[in-house]
Amino acid sequence: MSTDVKTEPEIIFPDVAVNLYKPKNPVEVPIVENRIATLQSSPNFIRHISFDVSGTELEGKVRSGQSIGIIPEGLTERNGKPAKVRLYSVAAPTRGEDGEGKIISTTVKRLVDEDQESQGLFTGLCSNYLCAKKPGDTVKMTGPNGKKFVLPENSEDFNYVFFATGTGIAPFRGMVTDLLEKGVKNDIVLVFGCPYRSDLLYNDFFEELAEKHDNFHYLKSISREDPREDGTKHYVQYKLLDAWEILNPILLKNNTLIYICGLKGMELGLYKLLAQQGYEGYLKVSEEVADKPPHKWETEDLKKNVRPSKRMFLEVY
Repeated sequence: MSTDVKTEPEIIFPDVAVNLYKPKNPVEVPIVENRIATLQSSPNFIRHISFDVSGTELEGKVRSGQSIGIIPEGLTERNGKPAKVRLYSVAAPTRGEDGEGKIISTTVKRLVDEDQESQGLFTGLCSNYLCAKKPGDTVKMTGPNGKKFVLPENSEDFNYVFFATGTGIAPFRGMVTDLLEKGVKNDIVLVFGCPYRSDLLYNDFFEELAEKHDNFHYLKSISREDPREDGTKHYVQYKLLDAWEILNPILLKNNTLIYICGLKGMELGLYKLLAQQGYEGYLKVSEEVADKPPHKWETEDLKKNVRPSKRMFLEVY
C-alpha cells in the first residue's frame, strides 16, 4: 500500500541529542556482542558489534540514522600521534537492541589492503581494533552525531526508498525497524548492493521483514556475479530499471523520500539514472548542465553541478 498526496508534506525533523560525549570527554562502555554479520563464509570480515550504554547520557538518546564515535585507545596514526575518533553508523533501532535504549550497535568491516607504496599489508586502524574486541572489553565512545540523516518526526506521512552499499546498510537496519514498529503503512524499499551473495548483511532479518510486511520491499544487487543482460554489473542504481514495476509508482509520488548510504561515489550513478528516468524532484541541477541531456552527464558534471534536493538524504564515506 502506498499513500499518494497532491502536495509535498512538510518534512519535520526531530529534535535529536548530539555530542553528549566529545573526543575530549568520551565515555567508556562495554561490548556485549561481537558477531559475524555476513550471510555465510565471505572473503570480507564484517561484524555486528553491540555496546551497553546503560547508565550513561547515551541511554535512550541515540536515534537510528545517527552515528557514534570510537577512539582506538593506545594506538597511533601514521604520523605517530594518538589515534583520532572514527565515526560508525548506528545499526540499532531507536529503542535499542534491547527495547530500552540501553544496547546500541554498529556494523564494522575490517579494512585489510595492500599499501601501494610499500607493497606491505595495510590494516585499518580502528576497524581492526573494534573487530578484535570481545564481549566484556570496553571502548571509549563519543556522540551521538548527526541531525539530518534521520527519519522525520512525521514519518508516517512519507514513502521511503533506501539505497545502501556494504556497511552503509547499518542505519537502514534501525530505520526500517523504527518505521515498521511505528505501524507506517506507506511503502518502504531497501535496495542493498554488495559484491557477492556471501557479503549480504542481515539478510535473514530483512527477508523475514519482507515476508511479514506487504509494504516492505527488499531488493538485492549483487555486482560481481552474473551481469545484467546488457553486460553491466548489478549496481544499486540499476534497480531503477530492473525493479521498475516496484520503484516507479513509489518514486513518482510527492511524499517519497530517498536515503543513500555507502561508499562515496555511489550517489553519482543514482543521480544520473534518476535524472534520466525523469525523477527530477529528488535533485537540484545547476544551470551549467540543465540543458545537457542526463545521459551525457560526465562524472565531473555530477560532482560539481548535481546535488540532492530536500527529498534526498546522503551519508557517504
